[in-house]
Amino acid sequence: MPRSDGSNESTECKESFPTPLHPTEETMRLLIAIQGPYGQRILKNIRERVPREWRIESLTLPPNLPPLIDDPADFLPPELPAADLLIFLSESSHAPQLIPDIVAMTGAQGVIAPVDNSQWMPAGLKNQLRRELGAKGILTAFPKTFCTLTEEGSGYRHAAEPHGGKVIAEFARYFGKPKFRITVNPSTRRIESVEVLRGAPCGSSHHVAKGLIGVHADEAVPKAGLIAHHYPCQASMQAEQIDKALYDTLMHLSGYVVNEEVEPQIRPFRTPPSYVTPPTP
Repeated sequence: MPRSDGSNESTECKESFPTPLHPTEETMRLLIAIQGPYGQRILKNIRERVPREWRIESLTLPPNLPPLIDDPADFLPPELPAADLLIFLSESSHAPQLIPDIVAMTGAQGVIAPVDNSQWMPAGLKNQLRRELGAKGILTAFPKTFCTLTEEGSGYRHAAEPHGGKVIAEFARYFGKPKFRITVNPSTRRIESVEVLRGAPCGSSHHVAKGLIGVHADEAVPKAGLIAHHYPCQASMQAEQIDKALYDTLMHLSGYVVNEEVEPQIRPFRTPPSYVTPPTP
């Protein structure tokens, strides 16, 4: 929440995690499947910031897979660890064919397969996976982009989709759509601290939080989004129809998401617009 008093406080970037949803239940078990640098970066960030009760395992997929996989056993290990949730970070349109087999091998209750590049997860394949897994009671989320994921659903504005999955919601309490608590000094109108309540899975939210310290409220937007773009984002730069009112790139979308989180909190401290009153005739 915006700062409402004039007391002095040292500028800082903070990190805060919510209380686990089911603290008495068995720990969350994640299997994160990666195929290249995009997935490696997300895996590294999640490992560093995950609640200590969670267990993280990873699976590295071959970089080159055939367009049609006849036998998934040719590309998967003989065994995989049990998991509650599969995070599938493919970097090709061929890799998602392996999702149903990985789910069967791990017993995962839910799947998150981000769409940070639509060429890696075409709409037809996404719908096919949703139907196939849904018929088996497996809940799915295909956030476009990964930093739009919340406890209720994912996607941007009119394109948002619910996921309805408890295991997905538990992950989304910690990773997904950025959530900040911003403190602004009312005297200087500069940002004094930014607490990351939920961070983008790639780690960009913490980069943004540090970059906003000392920034004037008048400059915080669009600066927040620009800082996010300077982080090595892997979202596509190919323009596409994101929702019915937005045709843009997924990389730009990641900046919009950050700006829309920051703007309401710094709005009370921005300089009011000046208006020119026309002379009375």
